[in-house]
Amino acid sequence: MASDPQADGGSRLWRGMRHLIFGDESEPTLRNQIEDAIEEAEDSRPVAGDLSPTERQMLKNLLQFGDQTAGDICVTRGDIIAVPDSISFDALVQAFADAGHSRLPVYGDGLDHVIGMFHIKDVFMANVDPSLDRSLSALMRDPLFVPESMGVIELLARMRTERIHLGIVVDEFGGTEGLVTIEDVVEEIVGDIEDEHDEEADGLLTMLDEGIWEADARLELDDLREAVDARLIAEDDEVDTVGGMTFVLAGRILQPGESVVHSSGWRLECVAANARKIQRVRLHAPDHSGADGESADG
Repeated sequence: MASDPQADGGSRLWRGMRHLIFGDESEPTLRNQIEDAIEEAEDSRPVAGDLSPTERQMLKNLLQFGDQTAGDICVTRGDIIAVPDSISFDALVQAFADAGHSRLPVYGDGLDHVIGMFHIKDVFMANVDPSLDRSLSALMRDPLFVPESMGVIELLARMRTERIHLGIVVDEFGGTEGLVTIEDVVEEIVGDIEDEHDEEADGLLTMLDEGIWEADARLELDDLREAVDARLIAEDDEVDTVGGMTFVLAGRILQPGESVVHSSGWRLECVAANARKIQRVRLHAPDHSGADGESADG
């Protein structure tokens, strides 16, 4: 079908005016054009053979993928499960059983001194084959050490090239900022990948009664505020989880039954914890925060 000369002329006129006023930067990028096409398709009637909603979301994620850094997607320092270099073999086996992870970092003088990692396959083989060396030095592997500013595309390339699927994210001073796995990278494109050991998504936040909620300590504060109360803001800008906010408010790891009061009036009660971190928190609304739990302050 022939194009309309008048429309083409108007289009060229507009492009010329836009170039004159805004310069070359106003030209739409391929990224912008694809994003616009996806948005238009979402507003139109479904067409047989077209991209499914899941495929469209994956394309959207992929378009933003290159803007992400290791620091953006890593597991935060407070949620890292690691073991000391003094751990025994039997205790290491138990640590893997408790953590439910396939890899565990190992540290020397603290979490800022990560010296390696253990892989569950190596530990399993040593556990079932008496002829294999069970010493920690024989089982230890090297993780990747990556700056928090490293882009996720470069991170994915390094993990594939070096065949190491766990990275320790370090800050500008060399301290441990977080931990990232190849699964974390892939999830930025395809969404959450859950296996048999992952908790149900609904278990991250559950309403128990009017004004009473229970949350996994890993729940993002953004999700908590959206679902429960917009006033539940952390005083520390570095904190982005319920467990982190509770720890900062109390100044320590609360024991089950202990609680601390947020400035909004919400009472945060520790429901489950271990020696390293708070695991679950029960939130009592200001009107429901009677003294049915021990305060962290006394």
